[in-house]
Amino acid sequence: MTGLLAKGFSSRLAANLSASAIVRSLIGHLSGSYSMFVMPLLRAGESLRYKGLAVFPLFGSETRVPTYLLSEQALAGGQAVVEEASEGGSVPNLIVTVLGDKPVLFLEGEELRGAKQNRVLNTSVLVAASTKTPIPVSCVEQGRWRYTSRHFGSAGTHASSKMRRVLKETVSKSSREGRGHSSDQGAVWTEVARQMSSLGSTSATSAMSDTYDTYQSQVSEYQSHLPYVPGAIGMAVAVGNAIVTLDLFEAPEVCQMAWPRLLSGTILDAVEERCTAGNPNLADALAAFEADWQQVPAVGIGEEFRADRVNGKWHGSVLANEGRIIHGSLVLAI
Repeated sequence: MTGLLAKGFSSRLAANLSASAIVRSLIGHLSGSYSMFVMPLLRAGESLRYKGLAVFPLFGSETRVPTYLLSEQALAGGQAVVEEASEGGSVPNLIVTVLGDKPVLFLEGEELRGAKQNRVLNTSVLVAASTKTPIPVSCVEQGRWRYTSRHFGSAGTHASSKMRRVLKETVSKSSREGRGHSSDQGAVWTEVARQMSSLGSTSATSAMSDTYDTYQSQVSEYQSHLPYVPGAIGMAVAVGNAIVTLDLFEAPEVCQMAWPRLLSGTILDAVEERCTAGNPNLADALAAFEADWQQVPAVGIGEEFRADRVNGKWHGSVLANEGRIIHGSLVLAI
């Protein structure tokens, strides 16, 4: 399939990116089709800094009012239910039932706790209203396969940049090979164990959530010093001198709700690296959007696009609907 073309603004980024960065409006398209997504005109605000993290809020030239709920809203309000795919369960799949009249957005890397074992989302999925939809997930609790609840709840936490890199790299490979949105489950378990060992946490069931619970006070401390900036539709997060994640939404309301959860994973990156905030090159991270994007089948509503740097420096994905970016994200090497 012809790649989604997204070219031509890196020089302008380099020339203009400072405390306030302007990123050229970008339209990507697939030759011979009407599939596309529009990269909005962006402005990067002054960075927020605390210990090893620097967070750059991203502002758009125009915003929209979301017509969907984020998963934690829907799960807390009873508009959606997440459960095992069957009574016996299936590690790489869960079932989402949307009971309300609005679609529900699940984000790549968000953790769901409960049922037979905790999982994380392999990709961002916009689940249609009043439907029952399977979603692709990975296990982040290797030592449990028994029910602790019938339904899953939102953990309120997000995978680290290192874990998101494992997910995005291996899911991109699977989707391009026609194998759906499967991850390398062994690599996911290896990363859970590596992080746990590095941070000195323990878990009777090898649960990623136990590491987050161990560091909850530090996570809350960072979050209080790095609050959402009103009006932002995205965020780029740096650990030390390196941008490690970039997330972009269509609406400030969505970004505000996702902000603390997205930070939770990069906070553990910073705690692990034991570094101080540096002077990262945001221009290089944003320039990744000029890559050749390839469309792959989306799980729910909308269109999905993926791109990678050949040398593995970064991996990206975009979930779009009718040309609008619902969730675009990059993970970069730390």
